[in-house]
Amino acid sequence: MSVTDEISSHDGPRPDDPPRDRSDDRREARMPRWLPRAMVLALALVACFQLATWGFHQLIGLLLNVLIAFFLALAIEPAVDWMAGRGMRRGLATGLVFLAILVATVGFVTLLGSMLAGQIATMVEEFPQYLDSVISWTNSTFHTHLSRVQVQNNLLNSDWLQKYVQDSANNVLAVSAQVLGGLFNLLTVALFSFYFAADGPRLRRALCSVLPPRRQAEVLRAWEIAVAKTGGYLYSRGLMALISGVAHYVLLEILGVPYAPALGMWVGLISQFVPTIGTYMAGALPILIAFTVNPWYALWVFGFVVVYQQFENYLLQPRITARTVDIHPAVAFGSVIAGTALMGAVGALIAIPATATLQAFLGAYVKRYEVTADPRSRFRARRRGGATGGGADDAAGSAGSAGESGAGAPGGEEGAVPSGEEGAVPSGARRGGA
Repeated sequence: MSVTDEISSHDGPRPDDPPRDRSDDRREARMPRWLPRAMVLALALVACFQLATWGFHQLIGLLLNVLIAFFLALAIEPAVDWMAGRGMRRGLATGLVFLAILVATVGFVTLLGSMLAGQIATMVEEFPQYLDSVISWTNSTFHTHLSRVQVQNNLLNSDWLQKYVQDSANNVLAVSAQVLGGLFNLLTVALFSFYFAADGPRLRRALCSVLPPRRQAEVLRAWEIAVAKTGGYLYSRGLMALISGVAHYVLLEILGVPYAPALGMWVGLISQFVPTIGTYMAGALPILIAFTVNPWYALWVFGFVVVYQQFENYLLQPRITARTVDIHPAVAFGSVIAGTALMGAVGALIAIPATATLQAFLGAYVKRYEVTADPRSRFRARRRGGATGGGADDAAGSAGSAGESGAGAPGGEEGAVPSGEEGAVPSGARRGGA
């Protein structure tokens, strides 16, 4: 027998093998019953996710406007509640608050616009003198023979200027569309914030009606904290803007810098309501305008801006914000950066009141404990107090005593410090409040 015959004989079924059931083969090849349903469910979930993502991207502008309107309504609700508590209807009270905001905004824009228009008119009138001075300096320095007529003709006939004018004319439609879009967003924010503030109690009742009583109390407390912190933020910033604006106005008026009222309002509002870089933006404009009058005036304005900023940071701001928005400067700076990364300029504006609200809410519900006896804090306190020698031994002894007292402390509170000792947390700080 050949090798091929032997292999073929082994490949075939053997006589002693049991007969194979074909139903087992069909059962193994059959698709599980749950698999089609799982595939349909997975496809439906993917489709829903894609639809939700598309809808979110389409509505992101509206959602940001609603968020801004909500925080604006929280900020003006204390004033609305104050007027409503004296018998005025909430709708009328909200309208009066918005009217005051509108008058202040129009006044600021009018003063700033008049200042800019005056500066532009002055630059246009004095442009020939500026050009003559530049030409004379160039001729004397580089031994050229330029004239004003020659320079003007070269500027008017230059390809760069013609291209710039043509591009500006083509962009008029795009700029107009952006301006109209900004006005529409502003009206949207104003409308939503008006309804949120005027119908605040009704909105809270509608929200609480779908929650159990225990959750209703938590929602109402969170709402009160948000109103207190956001309104306190607006109040404190507005008061500091008023003080800053008046102080800078007095200085500019004494120095004889033009447009002192507009510059004072600019410094006050921009330095307080533009996070992080507002101080530098606010101080740059009056310094430049003072420089056009007298370079020494610019130096005086710069020094006053620096000194006033230190006075505000270390004396004025802690006293005003102690009862309103008391957050650490590092936390405020980090919240502004995070808000800017998440939502741009809108996030930067609402980052500080949102962080203050979250901090107050956590402080109201997070339980705090007294600080245990820490020998390192005692050692540092003694070194700061001027103690010399034996510091390490005292620290070791304090560590031993703290360990012994912690081992025998009742109720599991190891090494609790009484309220009169160093390092103990005051009784008012054990629970954060609104």
